[in-house]
Amino acid sequence: MMRIIIKDLTFETIVGILETERHTPQKVILHVKIDYAYAGENFIDYAHVCTFLETEMQQKRYFLLEDALDDLSQKLKISYPHIHKLKLKIFKPHILPNAMVGVSRCINYSKN
Repeated sequence: MMRIIIKDLTFETIVGILETERHTPQKVILHVKIDYAYAGENFIDYAHVCTFLETEMQQKRYFLLEDALDDLSQKLKISYPHIHKLKLKIFKPHILPNAMVGVSRCINYSKN
C-alpha cells in the first residue's frame, strides 16, 4: 500500500455562500492523503491530482466546502479506482481573524 501526501496546496478561488465570497477570490489550502494499491505502472501522479483539484475548484465555484469535498472525492475515485482510502481537507485561512477553519472528509473505500 502506498500513500500520497499533498500538504498546503494553496490557491485562490471563488468559494462560499456570502455575497463577497461569490465575487472575490479567496485563498484556500488543501491537504490530501490517498492510500492506494501500487503495482508497477499502477501509480497516481500527485502533480496531476494537484492540478485537478485546483482546476475543479476554480471552475465549479462551490458554495459550500462540503459540496466541494463530496464532488472532488467522487471524481478522484472515478479517475483512480484503485484508491483504498482518501482524506481531503479544505481550509479557508482568512475567513476568521483568529482561526484557520475548514472541513474534512475521510472515505475508506476498502470497507465498502
